[in-house]
Amino acid sequence: MAIGGMEDHVHLFVSMLPKDSVSDLVQIVKIQSTKWVHGEGLTKSVFKWQSGFGAFTYSKSQVPNVVRYIQHQQEHHRGSTFIEEYRMMLDKFEVSYDENYLFKPLT
Repeated sequence: MAIGGMEDHVHLFVSMLPKDSVSDLVQIVKIQSTKWVHGEGLTKSVFKWQSGFGAFTYSKSQVPNVVRYIQHQQEHHRGSTFIEEYRMMLDKFEVSYDENYLFKPLT
């Protein structure tokens, strides 16, 4: 439904059947996109994904808002980093987390 992001993260907004696995989808996306990046020679360094991911669900009524949010990532991140945003989302959805397992900044 929407794809967008910045240098340090990507948002995929998809519709899935309840029987499908989010982990399987993420694994396929990571494997295929890594092959594509290397095959196209898009980076001089080794491209790799971090080991984790975050997944959130939204109601049908929120679809336009989520799509708009993803399409405007550059504007959105003028005010906060991805890590700050991710912490805010976890707090908003009342997800407890350990700082040791959050995404690491790009080096």
